[in-house]
Amino acid sequence: MATSEERSLKPLAIAVLTVSDTRTVETDSSGASLVGNLEAAGHTLAAKTIVGDDVYAIRAIVSTWIADSAVDAIITTGGTGITGRDGTPEAVGVLLDKTIEGFGELFRTVSYEDIGTSSLQSRCLAGVANGTYIFCLPGSTNACETGWRKLIAAQLDYRTRPCNLAELIPRLRE
Repeated sequence: MATSEERSLKPLAIAVLTVSDTRTVETDSSGASLVGNLEAAGHTLAAKTIVGDDVYAIRAIVSTWIADSAVDAIITTGGTGITGRDGTPEAVGVLLDKTIEGFGELFRTVSYEDIGTSSLQSRCLAGVANGTYIFCLPGSTNACETGWRKLIAAQLDYRTRPCNLAELIPRLRE
């Protein structure tokens, strides 16, 4: 079996979507954090945009990226809470071919260490649609940092052992 030193990074093309009615390019610290982290990890930014809290607008952008064979993964930030305008799980959930149940469970577990029982308010999720990974994170910069550092980064790194999501990409459309 190969060790992590014997494997090379396989950079992925990752799109970032910020869901917010109030953020702009200048004030989008969560999206900027995700872009900085994915680029520091050696991946490339496939696309980045900001969209308002509208289920159909979110779904339209994510659908476009899912249909683009050049996009390996999508990370959204925002809209995963429980207020009336929070609709990212509803927008994305219907697009998924498969849900990665453990993502939301693990995210809430690691978030509990930082924010206690407030972590139960997160409806973050992940899955696969048309061979593209999708991760939906809460809108706070801290949540994006937590999601990237504690969950997503290692799973999108081909060198992570014993296994990772990146190495499954060639088999997602079987």
